[in-house]
Amino acid sequence: QVQLVESGGGLVQPGGSLRLSCAASGSIFKFLAMGWYRQAPGKQREVVAGITVGGATNYADSVKGRFTISRDASKNTMYLQMNSLKPEDTAVYYCNRAPSPGDSWGQGTQVTVSS
Repeated sequence: QVQLVESGGGLVQPGGSLRLSCAASGSIFKFLAMGWYRQAPGKQREVVAGITVGGATNYADSVKGRFTISRDASKNTMYLQMNSLKPEDTAVYYCNRAPSPGDSWGQGTQVTVSS
C-alpha cells in the first residue's frame, strides 16, 4: 500500500501561486497513474488533475490553463503548480491514485485563497 503525504499549502492572495508536493512511499509509485483532488467546505471531493505513468496529463475545466501537474519518479514525488489562484480554489488538496483513488487518503494540505 502506498502512503501519501501532501505539503505546500498555505494562505495566498488572489492571483498568487503555490506549489503542492505529494511524497509517496514505496517504489510502486512509478507504476501508478496519480491525481490531485480537492475538497472545499460543504462540497464533495473532486478531481483536479491527473497524470499517467508516461506523463500524459488531464485537468478539470475549472483549473485548465492555471494548474500544472507533474511527477518525478526518481523522487517518488508528484507536484501541482497552481498559478492565478482564485478564492474558489480554496480547499484541502489531496493526492491519490487516479482515475480510481485508493481507500487510504493522506491528511491533505490546506489551500486558502483570500485577500
